[in-house]
Amino acid sequence: MLFIKVKISILTPTYNRGSLLNKLYNSIVENKTNEIEIEWLIMDDGSTDNTKEIVHNFIKKDKIDIKYFKQENTGKMQALNNLVKHASKDLIIECDSDDYFTDNAFSLIAKNCQEIDEKTYALCYLKSDQNNTNMGNLFKKKQTTMFDLYFKQGEIGEKALVFNSKIRKQYKHELENNEKFVTEARMYHKMDKQYEIKCFNEPIMICEYKKDGYSKNLLKVFKDNPFGYYKYFYEMFDMPLNGIYFYKRLYIIKHYILFSVLTNNTKTLLKIRGIINKLLIILLYIPAKIKINRLFSDIL
Repeated sequence: MLFIKVKISILTPTYNRGSLLNKLYNSIVENKTNEIEIEWLIMDDGSTDNTKEIVHNFIKKDKIDIKYFKQENTGKMQALNNLVKHASKDLIIECDSDDYFTDNAFSLIAKNCQEIDEKTYALCYLKSDQNNTNMGNLFKKKQTTMFDLYFKQGEIGEKALVFNSKIRKQYKHELENNEKFVTEARMYHKMDKQYEIKCFNEPIMICEYKKDGYSKNLLKVFKDNPFGYYKYFYEMFDMPLNGIYFYKRLYIIKHYILFSVLTNNTKTLLKIRGIINKLLIILLYIPAKIKINRLFSDIL
């Protein structure tokens, strides 16, 4: 795929985060050049603060192309599903309202974007915190999948993905039982079955986690969205588990048990595939269930 001009759609779901958007807005404006065409699509997920007024003030400045949408509060993943439909550029970046771009983010993307071909669904970059500390390890391989990256290569921490729009638009975040959240990895792993990513050991995004973010309230996220997570970990047994780290297999098994308990699924052992996995379930189920009930006693 050859890009004469780099064209990027930035998708931002936001809920009562109006006060944070200015930093992200400034980082987009500062990155923009004549060689880079940007549209910023914002989905207001039923905010009750002044998000709408703040975004309209950005629009009035007329420095970048901004489109504002609003939906009932149905969560980040549905907001992204709705925004993807409106993305019109060659590349898509999903950027949370508490994240913002590094000074050279778009120039790095412009330098690397011609490496996208028909088998590449995303360019994968590092994320850093406000102290310029990398959130995770450096990449060991240039070409891989998100599944292999985390389960076979020992990667940790969040990454910034720059999607090939043509491929990204073929997928969506699958939500279960009217839940509002599911891990992005559920969609990534389905993309992994047909496509790959290309990795670059440079940060393009800075994370600034807030107390109301998903990462800070993980147990409540699990409790409120167990069916989507259950399906995700159930689907993990369709992934190529040969060659994964043993502690990663335990991670899958333990979380499969966790969400079996939270969804009151009594047929856990019957549904799991693989003799090793079945044995681990038998060994871990009762002590794991006791720990889960104790851990979630205050919020179940």
